[in-house]
Amino acid sequence: MGKLEGEVRKKTQRQNIRKIILNTIYGAGMLSVAMLAPNAVSAITKLTGGNFTNKNYRIKRSITRLIEDGLVFFDKTPKGTFARLTPKGQEKVEMLYAGEVGIKKPTKWDNKWRVVIYDLRESKKGLRDKLRITLVNFGFAKLQDSVWIYPYDCEDLINLIKLDFKIGKEVLYLIVDRVENDKWIKRLFNIP
Repeated sequence: MGKLEGEVRKKTQRQNIRKIILNTIYGAGMLSVAMLAPNAVSAITKLTGGNFTNKNYRIKRSITRLIEDGLVFFDKTPKGTFARLTPKGQEKVEMLYAGEVGIKKPTKWDNKWRVVIYDLRESKKGLRDKLRITLVNFGFAKLQDSVWIYPYDCEDLINLIKLDFKIGKEVLYLIVDRVENDKWIKRLFNIP
């Protein structure tokens, strides 16, 4: 790997760490400083497959940058110190879910479909509608009620959505080799 490729990879990794930290705080509303590091380390390890060094340093550095950028602040209470999003940080995270940040599409399709299935009871109708709108904004296609499909890797996005909406058990992410009669889906996604 060349020098430029390495620099781009490091920058992307830093941006992903920042997103994970922001989403971790956003998902909890506030997060104890003691809880922030383990949650972020776990998410970052999943994201990178554990292939980066100095995890704690990178997390602390990312948090420092988020504070410097005015996205996060620490709130000291009698119950402890908590990380919270500023209004600017809240806006940044909501941009992620408004479709302004898309899913990275590879140059070549890997011939696998990503299927998202959810089962949210009627008492969570508002949340179900919000999930549906989010999936549409990110370009998913509806296969059936509560079953959506996408041709590219979007596991990280789905994990962030689950965390944000607090619906981890009600949503399944599947990687499927074949879908019956998928010609119309391929046309929809411009896949030859």
